[in-house]
Amino acid sequence: MALEITDANFEEIVLKSDKPVVVDFWAEWCGPCRMIGPSIEDMAGEYDGRAIVGKVNVDHNPGVSAQFGVRNIPTVLFIKGGEVADKVVGAVPKAQLTQKLDAIL
Repeated sequence: MALEITDANFEEIVLKSDKPVVVDFWAEWCGPCRMIGPSIEDMAGEYDGRAIVGKVNVDHNPGVSAQFGVRNIPTVLFIKGGEVADKVVGAVPKAQLTQKLDAIL
């Protein structure tokens, strides 16, 4: 299951991670977010031990969203070594998400 990432734990879980991190910025009212949600959850299981997969609810965590300039959701950031290595905006196929994660593993 994808981790719940918040303004409070973002630095610890994402920026200090020794593994690549996939961060899905989403909101409950966002239709496209619900479309990619199952793919994000699948990836959390498939990449367990190799990468961290988490979700940030933008309505509850405006700090992290603003820090990374997230204006449209869903936005998925691929972070390695505390730096954004890649990103996707909008509902995309799971294959596109896994391809980007595989590239930074």
